[in-house]
Amino acid sequence: MSTFDDRQQGFEGKFAHDEELRFKATARRNKLLGLWAAERLGLSGEQAEAYAKEVVRADFEEAGDEDVFRKIRADFDNGSVDQSDHQIRRTMDELMHTAIDQIQKGE
Repeated sequence: MSTFDDRQQGFEGKFAHDEELRFKATARRNKLLGLWAAERLGLSGEQAEAYAKEVVRADFEEAGDEDVFRKIRADFDNGSVDQSDHQIRRTMDELMHTAIDQIQKGE
């Protein structure tokens, strides 16, 4: 194999690895976000866990984070939870950093 082929395989491998980590981090962030939202909705225990799974599943509706945001926003509106759009999005960002840290630490 040529050096070019070796480099190409290396880049493809890194891309695949990065995409896998991004997927895992997003799924973990969504679970953490679901637990955060569940607490504000007054859910705990198994109900909170089930709600967190719903949030994770909501992310498969479309690419990006808007599907998850819309679910949380609608559930907060229906549950009369007073949280601004800014606070929800900020929490999404903060929890993404938490999820990445957890994955990097092997938690």
